[in-house]
Amino acid sequence: MTATVLLGPQRFRTTAGAAVRAVAPEGPIATVTAGWQDRESNTTELDAVLEGRAVHLNLYGRLSDVLATDERFAEAAAAHQEAIDELAGIYSIRLQRALDSVYAIQRRTVRRADLAASALADGVELVRTIDRWYLGLVEQIHGELVVAAPPERSEPLLRHRAEVAELVSAAGAVAIAGGHVGVLLRCLQVFVVELPAERPVVAWSAGAMALTDRVVLYNDRGPSGMVGSEVWDRGLGRAPRIVALPHARRRLRMDDPSVLQVLVRRFADASCLLLDDGARVDLGPDGSLPSDVRVIGRDGRVSGLAEAEQAEAG
Repeated sequence: MTATVLLGPQRFRTTAGAAVRAVAPEGPIATVTAGWQDRESNTTELDAVLEGRAVHLNLYGRLSDVLATDERFAEAAAAHQEAIDELAGIYSIRLQRALDSVYAIQRRTVRRADLAASALADGVELVRTIDRWYLGLVEQIHGELVVAAPPERSEPLLRHRAEVAELVSAAGAVAIAGGHVGVLLRCLQVFVVELPAERPVVAWSAGAMALTDRVVLYNDRGPSGMVGSEVWDRGLGRAPRIVALPHARRRLRMDDPSVLQVLVRRFADASCLLLDDGARVDLGPDGSLPSDVRVIGRDGRVSGLAEAEQAEAG
């Protein structure tokens, strides 16, 4: 796999332009700004950063066109979204109760440390079981949409997919901006945006989240108080074995190692990667992380990846 670069939140003053130039010195850059939703076409700053090389895929606008011109797809998409929303509500209830139990075990003082450790491990495994249950049903509901509105029967959908594929194929690299990660990921899925291994990709904030194999939403500092991190959907898998955490300082309780310990144990098959403002992470050819990136270790503290792995092995 060629270059894959994950960036922290951007205001186009920091690292996006330099990263794109490094992986694709020339040629058009296919850009995805669907996460901006109604502001998708407001690309003046991005165009300047990419030095006039941007070719915007306009996925959000394309989706709006399909919904407006294909009644069958629009009805099926509305039913699909309703089913996803209902599932998400049930998942949130189950998840929060399971997480509350885990946090209560952490806070409880007991004489037998082995009993507490066993209960904590079992509690975390229950949380992971709920995550897997939810993702399984999300995939099932996605499949139901395909059956209800077969893509091959939608002229506007097929036309837009073909146009998007042609633009990506002709691009020297793909740049994926942030915004609303749910909308962004849905647009990428609907138009089957493929990222061949030989095509460099630069993605920031929610765009970086969409590249992982499992998108995780988090906001410990929301208006209604602490809400447990929730799995949203499968990502594109270009950045495997990573839970991407942009805006972590603003959304996670970074001063509470016990909460972070649960997060890391819950996603133990991945690295919880901090993508601070201005951060740049160049993945290895196999999708691996460099040793000096900032991650949340198993002890709930921030460290370099190499240090965290050494501490876990020890």
